[in-house]
Amino acid sequence: MTSKKKWLSLLVSLSVISTVFVGCGSKDDASSTPKDEGNTDSSTTTGTEGTKEATGPVDGGTLTYGSFSDIVSVNPLFVQDTASGDAVQFMYAKLFDINRTGEVAAEAWSIAAEPMTISEDGLTYTIKLKDTAKWSDGQPITANDVVFTFNSIRDPKVGSPGITGFDKVTNIEAVDEHTVKITLKSVYAPFQYVLATEIVPEHILKDVKPEELQKNIYGTDPAKTVSSGPWVWKEWKQKQYLSFEKNPNYWGPAPHIDKIVYKIYADQNTEVQALIKGDVDLLGGIPVTQVEAVKSRDGLTVIQEPGPQYEYLGFNFNPDNFKDKFVPWAGQKTRQAVAYALNRQGMIDNVLKGTGKLMNAPFLPGSWADPGDAAVNYAFDPEKAKQLLAEDGWTAGSDGILTKDGHRFSFELQYNSGNSRREQVASVIQQNLKDVGIEVVPKALDFAAWVDQNLTPGKYPAILMGWSLNNPDPDGESTFSSKFFPPNGQNQGFYKNEKLDKLWEEGTAVVDQEKRKEIYKQIGQEISTDLPYVFMYQYGTPTAYNNKVKFAEEDAPESSLAYGYFFHLNNWWVDAK
Repeated sequence: MTSKKKWLSLLVSLSVISTVFVGCGSKDDASSTPKDEGNTDSSTTTGTEGTKEATGPVDGGTLTYGSFSDIVSVNPLFVQDTASGDAVQFMYAKLFDINRTGEVAAEAWSIAAEPMTISEDGLTYTIKLKDTAKWSDGQPITANDVVFTFNSIRDPKVGSPGITGFDKVTNIEAVDEHTVKITLKSVYAPFQYVLATEIVPEHILKDVKPEELQKNIYGTDPAKTVSSGPWVWKEWKQKQYLSFEKNPNYWGPAPHIDKIVYKIYADQNTEVQALIKGDVDLLGGIPVTQVEAVKSRDGLTVIQEPGPQYEYLGFNFNPDNFKDKFVPWAGQKTRQAVAYALNRQGMIDNVLKGTGKLMNAPFLPGSWADPGDAAVNYAFDPEKAKQLLAEDGWTAGSDGILTKDGHRFSFELQYNSGNSRREQVASVIQQNLKDVGIEVVPKALDFAAWVDQNLTPGKYPAILMGWSLNNPDPDGESTFSSKFFPPNGQNQGFYKNEKLDKLWEEGTAVVDQEKRKEIYKQIGQEISTDLPYVFMYQYGTPTAYNNKVKFAEEDAPESSLAYGYFFHLNNWWVDAK
């Protein structure tokens, strides 16, 4: 489900949406909606030679993956965090997949049998399904499953974060058992990526009321969660581990690995120690402060390349989240002042150790939609910040904290616990803003609970979070358009800008990339001026694995893709020697 982002800590597994919350500091979706990943200039470093041997695949064994975030739900209709998205990669086949170069493809393990057919007017998409695809309970995967999944996503009563893109659909029909036809209201350039998503089983969920799907046991109880991928979910010990075993009814190329264990640790430091000790085989994110220590260990390989993630300080504009309904950053000058007050380059230099790139808009640096100098750059300038705050009506109180209309400028900044990078950045934010008269109260929260109780419903004053982009398209409508407030979208901060609402729509209504680029340049200029977020940086999230993990070169991890640390995982094998 392509239009969705994931919170990176998280990081989200909805292919339906283009981004995901990223909670894991090291695992922090390059597409239109966000997830958390890094950008560095280094590539692959190996502690010992020969991690990828020329010998052929070996069947059997267990792969243990380390994380410091637990899942929320693995129902693909609702996934929007990285941990849940990780689990989805093991359990579900996608209708279409995205290949190493970022193109939508019908792979041997995709449910689609062949590339989609698009009508000349760009409004009708026809999809042929494999007649061999099955659910893990042995039932066939049919066109009815696709129709049910997509109609559920587009139903506002369901509250799926992947609704963006499907709001452009007028009709979805099963032409026959293995053919689906989708008709759009108007041209929607990123729609092919919307189709690179997981499907849910109609025969399991068809009798659940739309408004009850999110709280249904499907997706939180392994025994009740029928899936379609190489492995099936067997066990979940909350905050400890999840386990997955080979799917006996899997219809695609048989995976070599028998079992996957997803181990959950208290924090990043603990999971890195588990990797060094050999308790973990693969780690999707290592704090930059520990990369050199991991590289120096024999038998460990580190992949440190740019990823499709960025971090931001997000403002909430819903008065219900504030005492007396006073939103402290309602004024544009105040938001700009906050941006000037933050030493973003200092964060990159000192916290990220130079592995990040400044961002001024929600488009990855160097991508075709990057607005470059058209976006406003907020250099570190505390005096400019003080000037703008004064112009917006803030005056110093007796304790040095600014006040306006009887309200102190004090707010809670939420982030996920266990994330060492965000903990350090939150401290820098606290000090930078104190220097201009703003009091920040950092608050670390358990990621899974935070997503469920605060991020998804938009109940917070401000957040330090990251987006992981699920696909290469730059459409960010689901994150920034006022059409997509909770529960029907990922604009959790309730930001409204009618000019941007219109520009986001224009950006997907044409296919020509040069025309789209001009529109996204306008978006970059407007959004960096108005600031629903202070865009911080694209950053690196190094991946490491031990020499027990084997794969052919064409199946190696791909840092540029969401969940690229599991790229072609079904072709990997483990060597117990």
